[in-house]
Amino acid sequence: MDMELVQQAIPFLLKGAQVTLIIGLFGVLIGLPLGIFVGLVRLSRHRQTAACFSAFSAFFRGTPLLVQLFIIYYGFGQLGFVRNNPLLWWVVGSSLHCAILAVVLNTIAYTSEIFRGAFQSIPIGMVEAAQACGMSWWVALFRVRFPLALRQALPAYGNEVAIVIKESSLASTITVLEITGYAKRLMSETFAIIEIFVIASVFYLVINLLAMLLVRQVEKYLSGGLRTGRKIHI
Repeated sequence: MDMELVQQAIPFLLKGAQVTLIIGLFGVLIGLPLGIFVGLVRLSRHRQTAACFSAFSAFFRGTPLLVQLFIIYYGFGQLGFVRNNPLLWWVVGSSLHCAILAVVLNTIAYTSEIFRGAFQSIPIGMVEAAQACGMSWWVALFRVRFPLALRQALPAYGNEVAIVIKESSLASTITVLEITGYAKRLMSETFAIIEIFVIASVFYLVINLLAMLLVRQVEKYLSGGLRTGRKIHI
């Protein structure tokens, strides 16, 4: 590989990596708590509310992110009430904001499905035991159900974090200069297709390995009490 080309490409791709990390961090930091909330609401006894949130999850899990990006960036920007609303235009008028919004909505949908299954996997006897001890629904949720569901969901959620990082590459289709966006620009200037995208793939690989390592450490920490026999207070 041409080392001069590598030296030329790395500074640009580092700039793109910063944008990729911004999209990924927003996707995780906003998508995780809202996804847990949506997952809980989908288990609600209020059927209409649960159905609405289930439809939201089904839509964003059942349609391509690329299509959603085009609808948000190109479609909503054509609507008069969006263009006349400063807040809505602040979101839609920026390609980066549109990319973050689309990734966040997708993350919420997939995270809600992960945690819905995790909450359903909790033995009903443990929940009944917590209620028999006098715990309210909220106390049982935060001290029994959520810790157990989190342990169940973390392995699958680690995959979701990796998917969020990879999905950010689609932001380049709406002119966001993240890793793939800069890689396309360098490719058009140097015509070194293989070399540029090999370097870009290394950037994605490093980011994903670090993210998955972090999730794995959290998983080990949460399950440590079960493996070592320590008493876990609930």
